[in-house]
Amino acid sequence: MNYEMILARKPYSLGRVEKRELYSQWMTELTEYHRQHCLPYEKLLKALKIPSGNMKEEEIPMLPVGLFKDMELISVPPADVFKTMTSSGTNGQEVSKIFLDTETAGYQQHALASIGEDFFGGERLPLLVIDSPDVLKNRELFSARGAGILGFSIFSSRICYALTSDMELDMEAVEAFLKQYKEKKILVFGFTYIIWKYFYKALAIQGKKLELNNAVLIHGGGWKKLISQSVSQEEFKTRICSVTGISRIHNYYGMAEQTGCIYMECPCGNLHASVYSDIITRRPVDFTPCEFGEKGIIQVLSPLPRSYPGHSILTEDEGIIIGGDDCLCGRLGKYFKVTGRIKQAQVRGCSDTYEG
Repeated sequence: MNYEMILARKPYSLGRVEKRELYSQWMTELTEYHRQHCLPYEKLLKALKIPSGNMKEEEIPMLPVGLFKDMELISVPPADVFKTMTSSGTNGQEVSKIFLDTETAGYQQHALASIGEDFFGGERLPLLVIDSPDVLKNRELFSARGAGILGFSIFSSRICYALTSDMELDMEAVEAFLKQYKEKKILVFGFTYIIWKYFYKALAIQGKKLELNNAVLIHGGGWKKLISQSVSQEEFKTRICSVTGISRIHNYYGMAEQTGCIYMECPCGNLHASVYSDIITRRPVDFTPCEFGEKGIIQVLSPLPRSYPGHSILTEDEGIIIGGDDCLCGRLGKYFKVTGRIKQAQVRGCSDTYEG
């Protein structure tokens, strides 16, 4: 696998026809690599009667995302693992464990940096994190929430945490930060439900409005909780703008099992697959690929997971691929919307959403 070649590409420069051909090669190569280096994965492929040899992208075997909660899947010597990512939905659920070596973590960080640069430029910006710094305490056993914060910190020139250890809004720290950088573009990052519950609601209750008109807000995860409270994406954006003045708000879709290659929301409201990831939707009856415009279960693919067999994952989410190469934002590749969770799937919030 020529990762230098993959990572050298601009994130939205690959049309879907060429991408399908490349992903057939890359995913086949990774499938064989993990077959040879991960015994549980080899046993799964044997049980599924998956033969060796070239496969089309849509023929690549999928691992149900829940399998990472039930099994320890690793394709490198344990001594090479320098970080273990964890992901959990709500209290009491089993956690996924994702084993990263330095190379895989580097690939994923590079992908995130390229995607971020495409959306808000390459300049390092003051970063307001809508979370508590306590999330980063254990960097060896790392939650997806902590990894998200650390990942987006690569775009920062200075970081301010908006919440205290008790998840209270630290108005003094936030206002001092905004005063220092009031003339600069600011990047704001957080998980959707945490932004809503501990940032927006605190500001609304206090009747406060922050001056963040020049800011860009990036958020993801936790939509299930907001939908249960009848909060749509449109209402979320409207309410956040009402207390901050932020008009540039981008949701993203991503998961701990494929960290880094997130699917960012463009100004047209569509989520985009980059060079570093792809998406297929499948019919729940027989798992055949859906047509564009047809709702199905989301499968995500990425050539970046090398230290664990996470290159082809069947999620517990439903979505619709709207089209490819023709979004009005100008980005090539497939673009889609997530419509919800499949029935009887465990609720996955923002990976390890704070419960309080």
